[in-house]
Amino acid sequence: MLVDQQTVDLSSVFVAHQAQLRRAALNIVRNPERAEDVVQDAYLKVTETAGILNIKQPLAYLLQMVRNLAIDRHRRAAFEGGLFEREEEGFHVPALIGTPESTAISRQHLALIAGALSELPERTRRVFELYRLDGHTHCAIASKLEISTSLVNILIHDAMDHCRAAIQSM
Repeated sequence: MLVDQQTVDLSSVFVAHQAQLRRAALNIVRNPERAEDVVQDAYLKVTETAGILNIKQPLAYLLQMVRNLAIDRHRRAAFEGGLFEREEEGFHVPALIGTPESTAISRQHLALIAGALSELPERTRRVFELYRLDGHTHCAIASKLEISTSLVNILIHDAMDHCRAAIQSM
């Protein structure tokens, strides 16, 4: 029962000295929001260790805990700052995601290509799919379909020309 009383004392010491703990964190992290986060993290740690610790100087213990957490937070922010650019710098980078208009155009192109491929003879379409979609080499396609590599090259060019013509007719 004595341990529970000390835990309650630790929580009450934390609440009673919360402003002092926040100032200690603020001196290290130099940001009020981060300092508040550090104090909240420290309180969570206090509540997680309830009933486990026997502390003779609870205020000194809490100040050291907040100091350590603040140093960790400051180091992490400095490390991440070196890795990542500030958010404002990203505003001037062109978006990789297309606009609704470009998305619609891409879908139209895809539908045209799919239609054009369905118009091709089976062997030409199969060669094109093996080359462009599956990434096979000319030699592998020739071996798989038992045709010459020059014929593979001709069929790929025929399929490409047919797809180009379909896109240009748009």
